[in-house]
Amino acid sequence: MLKTKKMKILAIIGARPQFIKHAPFEMSCNGKIDLVTIHTGQHYDKNMSEVFFDQLGMKKPHYLLSTGGGGHGEQTGKMLQALEPIFLSEKPDFVLVYGDTNSTLAGALVAAKLHIPIIHVEAGLRSFNKKMPEEVNRILTDHMSDLLFTSTKTAEYNLIREGVTQDKIKPVGDIMVDAVKLAQKMFDKNDCPRDYPYYFITVHRPYNTDDGERLKSLLTVLNQLDEKVIFPIHPRTKKLSLEFGIDLYQFNNIEFCEPLSYFENIKYLTFAKHSITDSGGLQKESYIVKTPCITVRSETEWVETLDGSWNVLCFDDLSLIPNLLNREIGAYKENMYGAGDTASRIVNILLTR
Repeated sequence: MLKTKKMKILAIIGARPQFIKHAPFEMSCNGKIDLVTIHTGQHYDKNMSEVFFDQLGMKKPHYLLSTGGGGHGEQTGKMLQALEPIFLSEKPDFVLVYGDTNSTLAGALVAAKLHIPIIHVEAGLRSFNKKMPEEVNRILTDHMSDLLFTSTKTAEYNLIREGVTQDKIKPVGDIMVDAVKLAQKMFDKNDCPRDYPYYFITVHRPYNTDDGERLKSLLTVLNQLDEKVIFPIHPRTKKLSLEFGIDLYQFNNIEFCEPLSYFENIKYLTFAKHSITDSGGLQKESYIVKTPCITVRSETEWVETLDGSWNVLCFDDLSLIPNLLNREIGAYKENMYGAGDTASRIVNILLTR
């Protein structure tokens, strides 16, 4: 009796959020799907890349490219060149991409040119702000993809409104819930990582960091908050602070530290009194662990987090942040982003095609 050949999927990862999303998917594929992982090297700092593989128990990527650094066009171009020969050699049944990074777009573009079906996990997100590189990446990727796995009803609606046919859209919940639940198993829920209370901060997006006055104003507001501020500082934010001549040591209420491992990040977030961020992922993680959030942006892809004021937007007037910390929070909606079984649902759908 002939053995049935396993489905082969090439998964493209390159940035921190993608490592996290890939971990539960890799676990769910074990023994069922021939999964080949390509790390583009988009995030190449040890604390932003290698540590996540170690902590999440992920296998080493089959391919590790060196395409990090440079502008968006240069970086994406290097990825296109590096990925094409791998795709031609591996001959996968599908190429899978996550989210909205340059790695996502490059993987989808190469696959589309080679007529390889594309799977997009976390499809349909929209900020409706095309000045964000991520918005351009996610729109283009969605319209090249053959299977679009969505996290929310809003994402489904966005795709249908843009003309994506219903048969391509697969509602499965959010794979980040899988990852958060995995992380929370790794620490004692009664063991706060430091003296409580504290606020947990992450800031790295260009509109908050590329203008020295804007960055200094934000740090000044954070420094005046009524509780200690824990700020794992992104390498890019740290570099820009130095270039602008901002002395981080003058902000004595802010405790700056190196980027945390994923498990530590979730632990600090879980015990935080509040989070303040411009990250897309941390808004959602905050909701999942029931920590109220202020997003230092004028829009959010995760509009569901705004229900009950669990998340609020604050961009033009940063002085509002202290008052927003004391706002009234509404009822929490359990399983709004799924029950933590998204990876297995994706695998089951793929295997029954």
